[in-house]
Amino acid sequence: MTPRTQARSSAASIRPGSGRLYGVDAARGLALLGMMATHLLPTFESTPELTPTWVVLVFSGRASALFAVLAGVGLALSTGKHRPPAGPELWGARRGIALRALVIAAVGLSLGGLDVNVAIILVHYAVLFLCILPFLGMELKRLCAWAGGWIVGSPVLAYLLRPWFLAPAPPLTLGHNPSWEDVSAPARLLGDIFFTGYYPVFQWLSYFLVGLVVGRLVLDRAMVPVVLLAGGLIIALPAKWLGTAAMQDWGGLEALEKVINSPGYPLENILQVNLTGIPQKDSWWWLASAAPHSGTTLDLLHTSGTAVAVIGAFLLLGRLAEWVDLDLLLPLRGAGAMTLTLYSAHVWAMSGLYGEPVPRGWTENGLYFVQAAIAVAVGVVFALLQRRGPLEWVAHSAARLGRGKVSARR
Repeated sequence: MTPRTQARSSAASIRPGSGRLYGVDAARGLALLGMMATHLLPTFESTPELTPTWVVLVFSGRASALFAVLAGVGLALSTGKHRPPAGPELWGARRGIALRALVIAAVGLSLGGLDVNVAIILVHYAVLFLCILPFLGMELKRLCAWAGGWIVGSPVLAYLLRPWFLAPAPPLTLGHNPSWEDVSAPARLLGDIFFTGYYPVFQWLSYFLVGLVVGRLVLDRAMVPVVLLAGGLIIALPAKWLGTAAMQDWGGLEALEKVINSPGYPLENILQVNLTGIPQKDSWWWLASAAPHSGTTLDLLHTSGTAVAVIGAFLLLGRLAEWVDLDLLLPLRGAGAMTLTLYSAHVWAMSGLYGEPVPRGWTENGLYFVQAAIAVAVGVVFALLQRRGPLEWVAHSAARLGRGKVSARR
């Protein structure tokens, strides 16, 4: 093989258009590391003012949203890319995704039985896979309309319906991660998954719809990543500005402090970190916030926009990697291709730290960087070996089983 032929062969091995889009995997790897950071690193500075740390200001709400948007992108890429499936192919794809969701739900319910200070996303993630099935065959314009309408309408409906789910005794909320024991109380489990839990599926379907829209674009066209990067920022930045202005300048913060009626409660800082756990009721001002995990229209717009911008940026980095003939994304794309395995291992490791002090000689930063380094190293090894992670292999096998004869014909 001549040097020129060898260089072309090497470039082809990392070309984003061949096989997996490496930029998508790398973005998923970043989402994984961001979620791990919010689990392990401090949320507030050790000051009386409870100043939020840079970690939560960067990753809280955004990392998990990126994870969910990328799920929608992955579904689009595995079901025809920019050509939605139809007929038997569509039904085969739906069966495959449904069986894949069952595998993810089983892993999530099993992890839910662990004592861990982490809001595990997998059960909600699996339900979102089922909820997106009716949209798989839609053309791009209809998908855009559904995504926009869901972002605008679902927060309002959730605000109106949530009190109904919290009214019974006991309320239809878990207060903990879903586990196998909760299957015996389906009303409470579903109420938590769709409306009252940490990742309310009713609003979070917006992320899967946005991801499906992105995945239905022709991602290997030259300008598409640029449009995603610029368009994502154009949506994300004004949404965050509007939410901040509504709270700080237009009276929203004062109105919500009166609703909470708890003098000294650091609501201003909480709005920058995580609104989960605060009953969003008795004031329409809650819907004007762009706080992380608030599930409002502005929050969904901001986090969806940042996710789309990150995907565009990583697709551009993939193009750069092709141009310089160097796999620049390998550390992140390796971990991003096996997030189910690595996320589950991370949760299991976190359960060993639950209720225990930080081991002597360690810091929270040290624990994070060790776990992140292990995740990256394992991902690189599997990527170089061109192997799926263990749980990814099970989920992929289930999906192939569901697709059945359609997959065989293809």
